[in-house]
Amino acid sequence: MRRALTLAAAVRTRTAPNPWVGCLVVAGHDVFEGATEPPGGPHAEVVALAAAGRLAAGATLYTTLEPCATRV
Repeated sequence: MRRALTLAAAVRTRTAPNPWVGCLVVAGHDVFEGATEPPGGPHAEVVALAAAGRLAAGATLYTTLEPCATRV
């Protein structure tokens, strides 16, 4: 979770009016990261899931904010 918070903090000045969010997808020993993109771009969980690809199935997702269901 500390890494997810670090990812979120790194984008905090670029995401308004969206919240700044960090996300990790952990699949075994593989870790995939995402952070909220600037407005109009994907949310953190979408970025992390895309990075994980097929490895996302059965993985664990950690996010600093409840995942948004409007763009997933």
